[in-house]
Amino acid sequence: MTSIEQIIQKFKNNNPSEDTKDILRAYHFALKAHRGQKRKSGEDYIYHCLGTAETLVELKLDKETIIAALLHDILDDTEATKNQLKREFGEEVFNLVQGVCKIGKIKYRGQERMTENLRKLFLAMAKDIRVILIKLADRLHNMKTLDALPEEKQKRIALETLEIYAPLAYRLGIGELKGQLEDVAFSYVYPTEYNEIVKQVENKYVKWENHLKEIIPSVRKVLAKKGIKVIEIHSRTKHYYSLYKKLLKYDMNWHKIYDLVALRIIVPDIESCYATLGIIHKEWRPLIGRIKDYIAITKPNGYQSLHTTIFCHKGRIIEFQIRTPKMHEEAEYGIAAHWYYSENKNLKEYIREKILKQKSKRKPEEELKKELTWVKQLQEWQKEKFSSPQEFIDSLKIDFLKDRIFVFTPNGDVIDLPEGATPIDFAYQIHSDIGDQCVGVKINGKLSPISEQLQNGQLIEIMTQKNKKPNRDWLKFVKTSQAKSRIKSWYRKN
Repeated sequence: MTSIEQIIQKFKNNNPSEDTKDILRAYHFALKAHRGQKRKSGEDYIYHCLGTAETLVELKLDKETIIAALLHDILDDTEATKNQLKREFGEEVFNLVQGVCKIGKIKYRGQERMTENLRKLFLAMAKDIRVILIKLADRLHNMKTLDALPEEKQKRIALETLEIYAPLAYRLGIGELKGQLEDVAFSYVYPTEYNEIVKQVENKYVKWENHLKEIIPSVRKVLAKKGIKVIEIHSRTKHYYSLYKKLLKYDMNWHKIYDLVALRIIVPDIESCYATLGIIHKEWRPLIGRIKDYIAITKPNGYQSLHTTIFCHKGRIIEFQIRTPKMHEEAEYGIAAHWYYSENKNLKEYIREKILKQKSKRKPEEELKKELTWVKQLQEWQKEKFSSPQEFIDSLKIDFLKDRIFVFTPNGDVIDLPEGATPIDFAYQIHSDIGDQCVGVKINGKLSPISEQLQNGQLIEIMTQKNKKPNRDWLKFVKTSQAKSRIKSWYRKN
């Protein structure tokens, strides 16, 4: 069990100049309030508070969030009052704790109740994104102690985690948290498949790890010769559920999985990233079609890196991921990285300094908001009329929680869409008139069916005709609620 002293020490490592007295005071307040309460696992309740706080410390979040994590169940599960909480820990902590409480206990029991709670969740996210970060950390600890619950509950909570919480962590760019949530949930929702993957992977991981130990010195030597400063080289292993989803795409063919273990190269700046890519390609032969530039074209959740798959020693095929320290930080911690500050800088000062360095004209507050555009879109989307709670949930999964693709307009603008989206979804994403008046599409310069599913990186050109009306049959294949809503709306009005 992690102690409060260990949590405070981890926090101090990230924030050497921060005073941690209030964190310790919050712990003792929670300990007293939860005294005598036990979890289903038999543990004292305070260990859940510590587990939640520990995850957020690892995400390098600010002091107020850590305090709120220790107190997140105070208002729901103890006799502590709102006034007492506000008086002891201030307005900011109070608002975070209340935000977590207002979300409620989201359950897959009764679609109407779940829909209502999800709406509350998104409202809380729009006010302060740290509320959902606390909720995600709370969920991760609950998942780790899930074996204490009855089997039926285990499956329901695990399924909810796979379909709602893990995708939210992904949209916020927190890759490690998303992977942990998925892997624990995977073992409960698909136990047979989970056990098979673990069994298959065990030997493969050891083999690949040993192979990478041989390769790393060669990579360092080649890059050093060309004057590239390498900050770090390490390997990362693919999470079980992520691997399972990829295997499903390839009919469970393990020979098509090239990133079971990948090599990460951290270099000082963007110029070094591209230089490293060129050096590696000169030294070893790259696999055609497997070079991905997520620096020039950032993923919708903010992820940046260069990926390339190469034929390395003894004909082994290995994926390389090349990035800067900042890119690596944001790939691991996502939106939480914005709360990681040093030398007592608050968030606005941190962002202001970051922007001045980049000589950006963007206002400081807008830097963070830019990365949360989809949260605003989610707020707007909630105004759509849905015929039933089930339609709301299905639409949520497709529009916001499904894996994303990005495609280009003829002007080079990047449009972010859910996987499986069609040219009609793309057209309505641009403008409702373009969707209504669509008569055809060119994909990468070739005429294509308007029902074709779009793929990452394609160039999409919509052909329109004035006074054209949308076709009811489009409803059979469009994916986004925006497209469906606009088509139905047109027919209602006309």
